[in-house]
Amino acid sequence: MFESAELDHRIEKGVFEVEAPKVRQALLEAQFDLLDQARFPVIILIAGVDGADKGETLNLLNFWMDPRHVQTNVMDAPTQDEQDRPPLWRFWQALAPKGKTGIFFGAWYTQPLLKHVYGESADADLDQAAQEIIRFERMLTNEGVLLLKFWFHLSKKQQRKRLKGLKGDPKNSWRVTETDWKHFKLYDTLVPTYERILRRTSTVSAPWIVVPGAEKRFRSLTVADTIVRALRKELDRPPVLLPSSPVPSPSPYLNQPHTLKGLEQPHKLSRKEYREQVIKYQRKLNLLSRAPKFKEHAVAIVFEGSDAAGKGGAIRRVTGALDARYWRVVPIAAPTEEEHAQPYLWRFWRRLPRRGNVIIFDRSWYGRVLVERVEGFCSETDWKRAYAEINDFEEQMARHGIIQFKFWLSIDKDEQLRRFKERETTEFKHYKITEEDWRNREKWEDYTIAVSDMVDRTSTEIAPWTLVPANDKWYARVKVLRTLCDGIEAALKA
Repeated sequence: MFESAELDHRIEKGVFEVEAPKVRQALLEAQFDLLDQARFPVIILIAGVDGADKGETLNLLNFWMDPRHVQTNVMDAPTQDEQDRPPLWRFWQALAPKGKTGIFFGAWYTQPLLKHVYGESADADLDQAAQEIIRFERMLTNEGVLLLKFWFHLSKKQQRKRLKGLKGDPKNSWRVTETDWKHFKLYDTLVPTYERILRRTSTVSAPWIVVPGAEKRFRSLTVADTIVRALRKELDRPPVLLPSSPVPSPSPYLNQPHTLKGLEQPHKLSRKEYREQVIKYQRKLNLLSRAPKFKEHAVAIVFEGSDAAGKGGAIRRVTGALDARYWRVVPIAAPTEEEHAQPYLWRFWRRLPRRGNVIIFDRSWYGRVLVERVEGFCSETDWKRAYAEINDFEEQMARHGIIQFKFWLSIDKDEQLRRFKERETTEFKHYKITEEDWRNREKWEDYTIAVSDMVDRTSTEIAPWTLVPANDKWYARVKVLRTLCDGIEAALKA
């Protein structure tokens, strides 16, 4: 797939001097239209063989565009902080918001390629990485990201000539490193590997653009003009109303009976039983969190549930057992303006814990298939594709050793009404009840169906849902603590 890129592509100096100002002007105009509309972000990947002047192209783009609205990310080997999270975490941190352009010099392809070339991974590992990348890029483009992937190529002969030329130039000899020569010697191994992953990851929504890297003027105009054309196509495209769903909605009979309707509410614990069991499991949880092997893992805990189901009380019993230096609670509300400018999983990816730490989400990424679905804050297409995206997100956490717990605290409608009224009549609980709580109650059946679908589609072996009968708060708190202890203990023994 690199044959045409190895041909002699040239643009005469006079032609370049005429065309370059036009392309640069068009690029700036498109960049400011992007900023004004702020409808989508642009992500540009710059990758390719050594010696193809990728760095020079990066500098050119920053010079031709307004650098105030360009985020340049040079992704070297991951730091220790980055290694403590799943591999894609550091790229989620660096995503540009809507209206901005993010350039990645080295990206999510680099480490899988190098590991394979250096013999640290097999073909199957590279193919698995490619599939993971495809899913990641598909989500980005589904969320509106304009993703442009440039691969700069040189033939072996062109690469040798380029490296020797730089080495012999006193002003540029520093640009040739031992790694460059090492990779040149591995050229015949590297290029088939490059072709393998490019072939698998060049998709309709995120195709690879192979750029001949031997001639500066051709390379510069090709990249800049491609960016302009892609930007103008998206900027000038009229808004398109997508169908609510690409497939027919399922029969309502499939929603009967609901998962939650079969959940029995147990008898209440006595005060004595509650105190004994809370102390027992808090002590055990504390000891588990201080075990030497715990530092090889992280824990992510999700709390979802009906309004007034007791999430706050359960969370306090969990945090009461842990060292405050190593846990954090993240309350999730409606997205902020900053969060709206990013793909919806961005605000959760960026908060993933380091090894040895615990993070607790009070509400979570499941808002996409619950609140956003029921209230119509996203399209049916968006929430239906979210199930697969969430499962993929949680699979990546699991592969990196993050132990996951997902609790749905369930109360019946009568118990919720009792608690609502109690909050209205108890002075120090007034803040807990809002008009939105009463409004959500009117959609009880809609939420019940959404929860049942959520459990059916996202309760997996690696990240199962724990349905907690919560009419009795004491029972619910003990069940949460016991489930955490059992799960962490099993993971540490594995």
